[in-house]
Amino acid sequence: MRLILVRHGDPNYELDCLTELGHRQAAVVAQRLLEEGIEKIYCSPQGRAQQTARPFAEASGLGDIETLEFMREIRFGKLEGLYRSGNPWLCSTQLMHEGVNLQDPDWRHFPDFVDNTATVDIDSVMAATDEWLATLGYRREGLYYRNTREDDTKRTFVLFSHGGSSTSLLSRVFNIPFPHLCMMFGHIPHTCITSLRFDRRPGSLGMPILEYAVDARHLDVFAEGRTGAVENAK
Repeated sequence: MRLILVRHGDPNYELDCLTELGHRQAAVVAQRLLEEGIEKIYCSPQGRAQQTARPFAEASGLGDIETLEFMREIRFGKLEGLYRSGNPWLCSTQLMHEGVNLQDPDWRHFPDFVDNTATVDIDSVMAATDEWLATLGYRREGLYYRNTREDDTKRTFVLFSHGGSSTSLLSRVFNIPFPHLCMMFGHIPHTCITSLRFDRRPGSLGMPILEYAVDARHLDVFAEGRTGAVENAK
C-alpha cells in the first residue's frame, strides 16, 4: 500500500479556506497526483484541506472524498491563550539551539511541550492513526505494523491535511519524536507531497518506507509557468 500525504494550499486561516494562490496550487498538485494511480481520497474536515482535495477529486473522476476527523490541524499553546505561544516548530528550533536532544523519547516533558495543547492533539492524532491504518490492513504491533490483508494487491491512497497533523502521523509510523521530525522536515511548503510505502506481503511485519518527503517540485513548474507567461506577454 502506498499512502500519499498532501498539505493544503496557501490558506486564509481566519476563514479556513484557500486564497486565490492556494486554489491555483491545488489545481497544479491535482495534475501531478494524476500520475500516482490513486484509488481513494481521504481528507481533513477543515475547509482549506477540503478545497485542496476537490480539484483532484474532479480531475481524477474519483469524486468522493472521505473525511477523517482526526486529521484536523493540531492546536498549540495553553487552552486559555491558544496560538499566543507554544508553536511546536518554533519551540523545537529553540530547543535545538539550546543543544537539547530532540531525539529524546520523553520529549513530552520538555517545558515548551508540557501543558501545550499541541502535545494533546499530537497524541490524539497518533492514536487515531493506528486505528485508521488497521482498517486499511496494517495493525500496530509494538513499534511496527503487521499486514493483515489477504492479498498483495497494489493500492494507493491520498490524504489531504495539514503540517501539524501530518507530522504527527509520520512521527507515529516512523517512531521519530515529534520535535525531531519538525527539524528534519523544516518548513513544510503548501501542497507538498510525502509518499509512504507499506509492505504488500500478507502477514509481513515492518515499518513504511519513505519514498520521498515534503516534495514541492510541482510548485517550481507552476512558478516557471507564471514567469514564462509574463515573459511571453512582454
